[in-house]
Amino acid sequence: METEKIMDSMSTELSGALKGLAKAKTIEEKVAYSQVVRNLSESMGVFLNLAADGMMDYDFEDD
Repeated sequence: METEKIMDSMSTELSGALKGLAKAKTIEEKVAYSQVVRNLSESMGVFLNLAADGMMDYDFEDD
């Protein structure tokens, strides 16, 4: 799967989880949604760090 599609999917899932967290009534629901939000955020961070590392290794002057 293409990196951009993965990031879009995770972004969509994160948005849905945040909306679910806002609507959650019980502590159990809030904990479950917050865990999903945390996991998705960390996963997106990994992709962004990889992209940043890749950009730092790229020599733009060669183009």
